Amino acid sequence: MQAITYSDFGRARDVLGLETLEDIAPGPGEVRVKVALSGVNPSDVKSRAGRPGPVKPAFPRIIPHSDGAGTIEAVGEGVDPDRAGQRVWIWNGQWQRPFGTAATHITLPAVQAVPMPDAMDFETGANMGIPGLTACHAVFGGGEVAGQTLLVQGGSGTVGYLAVQLAKWGGARVLATASARDFDRVMAAGAAEVFDYADSDLAQKVLAANGGAPVDQVIEVELGQNIDLDAAVIAANGRLAAYGSAKEMSPQLPFFEMLFKAVTLDIILVYLLPKAERDAAIAQLHAALGAGGLDCPTERIFPLSQTAQAHEAVEEGARHGAILIDCQGTG
Repeated sequence: MQAITYSDFGRARDVLGLETLEDIAPGPGEVRVKVALSGVNPSDVKSRAGRPGPVKPAFPRIIPHSDGAGTIEAVGEGVDPDRAGQRVWIWNGQWQRPFGTAATHITLPAVQAVPMPDAMDFETGANMGIPGLTACHAVFGGGEVAGQTLLVQGGSGTVGYLAVQLAKWGGARVLATASARDFDRVMAAGAAEVFDYADSDLAQKVLAANGGAPVDQVIEVELGQNIDLDAAVIAANGRLAAYGSAKEMSPQLPFFEMLFKAVTLDIILVYLLPKAERDAAIAQLHAALGAGGLDCPTERIFPLSQTAQAHEAVEEGARHGAILIDCQGTG
């Protein structure tokens, strides 16, 4: 098989290379998937660059990326033979494993290859893992949202954009923050009102948009930067679902204010979702897609040989969709 690999941390162009590796036959409980598209996420880029903490990669050779979509080519012992030929999307492809989806093929536990609904294409499937499951659990992890008001911080980001759509589909009234250039896009996704995240009167404007009442839930991309505002606008017994805090990794919580609102702080790491919660999120994602309530846009698709450029595109940010790799196109 053809695969993008790295053995040292560093810049994408310095450490990522295209290799020919031995095919890996599926063992008991495993499937071998011919990967059509691999999704590139910020976590993949940070892992390759050497996120804070480790001084060297966890394995001698790594094939990056956790998300992807493709077709099962072979099954191992104990897997239903009828799964061969099944179109699937993949989660946790490279989580605590050396070989991810940036390759023509991946062999992994069958449970991590989710059967795709007939109407789902590979581009959408390659978005389901980290972005889709994170957004879905952020919105629905506390239960149904019908009749609630949700504030989605960062509504134009990859996860935030999906969260806006999912909350709207779930029957919530959605408020969101974004940069001014993205207001129309986030409104089109389902937000009732969108605010500039840098507005000095943001808390007052959020409350005013909700008739002076606090919001039931907040979906948060930058916990450390926004925690004071979140605490100010959230309702008693509200839920604050945080999936990121890149700009302040050691946030200080306004504990007194959160205590006397009995706020639930739900810190989300999608890789560790328990089975029941993951299964629920998968079912909700498929239902939303089937009902026309979810669109997963793609910014650009790179050939496998240009995976380094794809990493750079993720690092640059300011995009309006997923960065994907065509794993069968090496040109």
